[in-house]
Amino acid sequence: MINEKLLASNRAKGQRAYFFRDPMVERVLNITMAVAGELAVARERVDTLERLLESKGILTRAEIDQFDPSPAQADERQHWQADYVARILRLVQQELEAIQQPPDTNRDMDDIAVELSRDK
Repeated sequence: MINEKLLASNRAKGQRAYFFRDPMVERVLNITMAVAGELAVARERVDTLERLLESKGILTRAEIDQFDPSPAQADERQHWQADYVARILRLVQQELEAIQQPPDTNRDMDDIAVELSRDK
């Protein structure tokens, strides 16, 4: 089974490609494009479901619009929304983690000496 939370936090190898000089603009663009992609797929699927349900006489679009979820259904939706936001903001989360866990600068003195002797 695929763990969506782990998959959302995966990152590509190598440096992230930046297209704008301002990293904040890049960040906002990446988040916006992730949301746009998710929304486009969701909108297409919802449209398909509504058309199929209506064409088969199962539900009308008005009935769908009037649906009131149960507390359990609302709770399930809330969990999905939290996971969704985590996927959308994964770039920000990864950058925060990188700041909180800087590269290891505590190198062994012997390793440093060997490296320095190679440069001569």
